[in-house]
Amino acid sequence: MTDLVFTVTDVAPEQFAAAPNLSARLRIDETSGATVHAIALRCQVKIEPHKRRYSDAEAAGLLDLFGPRERWTTTLRSMLWMHADTMVQGFTGSREVDLPMPCTYDFEVSASKFLHALDESATPIPLEFLFSGTVFTKGASGFTVERVPWDRQASYDLPVGVWRTLMRMHFPNSGWVRLDHGTLSALAQYKSDRGLLTMDDAVEHLLTDVREVSK
Repeated sequence: MTDLVFTVTDVAPEQFAAAPNLSARLRIDETSGATVHAIALRCQVKIEPHKRRYSDAEAAGLLDLFGPRERWTTTLRSMLWMHADTMVQGFTGSREVDLPMPCTYDFEVSASKFLHALDESATPIPLEFLFSGTVFTKGASGFTVERVPWDRQASYDLPVGVWRTLMRMHFPNSGWVRLDHGTLSALAQYKSDRGLLTMDDAVEHLLTDVREVSK
């Protein structure tokens, strides 16, 4: 039986990916002395929001997710950020490998809302990596197959600036908001009727009208 220990040593943006990806650098130690032929590695990456402190500005940005601070003892729970997977080539002893972490800026995703609300210079984001998958080993009679135990995990504190740098690389000074077809058509008509150039101009125009009415 193999005995695998996982450590996350770094997380950084992938520089040349077509879509926004982070890359986690993993160190895998096999401590039983077995020779690993390959690992089909899977991973759940969770955010642990209850393990950090929040400024008042961050708390305001998190109101939709967790409610006011007085409710956080019951609402501030870990959230699944993503599923990730990779193939690990054979090794004996230890090996380092990159784990691609596909990200999104879709505000319908709770993790994106959470990350967007955080101050870039504030406390890092506590992450938990939960590993599973299939291990192929070399034995005297050929290959053997076993599961990565479900208790294999690793923690990592991700600086907020790493995620913001990734978003700036792929969405410079912009973000994504999902609208249904009816709302999108109405917004396009509003833009055309007023001779506005972009959808962004149309939304800003609507917000200005709301501010004027609320005065």
